[in-house]
Amino acid sequence: MSDGHEHNGHENVPSRQRRRFPGISSRTYEHPADRSALVALRKLSGFDTVFKALSGLLPERSLRLLFLSDSVRVSDQQFAHLNVMLRDACYILDLEKVPPMYVNQDPQPNAMCIGLDEPIIVVTTGLVELLDEEEMRAVVGHEVGHALSGHSVYRTILLFLTSLAVRVAWIPLGNLAIMAIVTGLREWFRKSELSADRAGLLVGQDLQASMRGLMKIAGGNHLHEMNVDAFLAQAEEYEEGGDLRDSVLKILNVMPRSHPFTTVRAAELKKWAESRDYQRIMDGHYPRRDEDKDTSVRDSWRESANHYTTHVKSSKDPLMKLVTDLAGGAGDLGERVRRGFGGFTGASPQPPQGPETDTPDSSGDEQPPHDKS
Repeated sequence: MSDGHEHNGHENVPSRQRRRFPGISSRTYEHPADRSALVALRKLSGFDTVFKALSGLLPERSLRLLFLSDSVRVSDQQFAHLNVMLRDACYILDLEKVPPMYVNQDPQPNAMCIGLDEPIIVVTTGLVELLDEEEMRAVVGHEVGHALSGHSVYRTILLFLTSLAVRVAWIPLGNLAIMAIVTGLREWFRKSELSADRAGLLVGQDLQASMRGLMKIAGGNHLHEMNVDAFLAQAEEYEEGGDLRDSVLKILNVMPRSHPFTTVRAAELKKWAESRDYQRIMDGHYPRRDEDKDTSVRDSWRESANHYTTHVKSSKDPLMKLVTDLAGGAGDLGERVRRGFGGFTGASPQPPQGPETDTPDSSGDEQPPHDKS
């Protein structure tokens, strides 16, 4: 894509051909739950004004000064290879204004996109040292996807509210109210990470590189000791394994996190890469940015609801299977819950006596395909 290299002032990034997406709307790659929330927020009258007014309360200015003074700003003179990737990613996704990018000294592999008025991207030295060029390209595309979607605004608010919750912990019910909002924002943000993973794939257009990057984030720089298929099998085992106790623990484990678990992200990205939606995008059929104003909030919420309904119905998780059974009119709630928790004794679930032989592992003997997107 020589025209892209001329646009960005760089000539050799990368050698293989990739598709560019002129005028692409972030709705193209956004997860349904992420998209519905963003469409609704963008439709709110005065939304931008309110959040700009909040900027004085948020630590954005302080963060910008902190990174400017104590990190390395990516440019043609500093971390030039990252600057090439950044400008290239902005060209692929047609993001006209290239956000500032900083490298921060931190052995923990991490990256983020924050800011209200203008997004800034921060990557840690741990991440830069861990990933090869194509893996890092997917990460940079991931962060540019955040910028294009406007996720940086809500990420900044999430950081602020999390900090505020600690400060008002002494006020009766004050911490609970803020943490309720934070919990909701975290659930949305986990979905936004799935959206950004898709953006990273659109930029890198190399699924194996995206998979390798996620594996390295989970297990370190030991690719010779890891296997993509085995890594994805972990996600399937996590999804369908255990009983209702494990389902509850999964919920408790993920609630404080801003990101989905790494194996789940890999499985979701692989499913999307194999979908008809992805192929249509690569063929040049995708929503344009100039159509965003005409997007229906109702349609976006309907699509999000349909996604969750499909996910619950096709999930192999014991709790989701129980919900599906009950929604389908299955009776004997007490017995199903007792069996789901191993009889409350730690024993293996036993099939009920009598004509009914339906167990949590064979509900209706209909096992839909594994759903991870």
